[in-house]
Amino acid sequence: MLTITLYSKPGCFGCRKTAEKFTALGIHFQEVDLTTTPAALEYVTEELAYSQAPIVVVDDHFHWSGLRPDLIEEAAALHTAALAGSAGGEA
Repeated sequence: MLTITLYSKPGCFGCRKTAEKFTALGIHFQEVDLTTTPAALEYVTEELAYSQAPIVVVDDHFHWSGLRPDLIEEAAALHTAALAGSAGGEA
């Protein structure tokens, strides 16, 4: 199963809309508040080199910054494919 993490800030329009879109698509995600989690802020600014919220990280290898409905849809498709693969592949 894919892990989707949404790094957000309070009052951030793009953050709220990204969370709403994932929820509407039935995609489970973890939300991390950058204003209360210094290690997360360091990760997205230093390691990923982003300066704008929201930041979405899918399994540590696919990530983006900003409100990106196209990439939300792509992450949802990956999530659905991963669920389908894990449901039918093990006996």
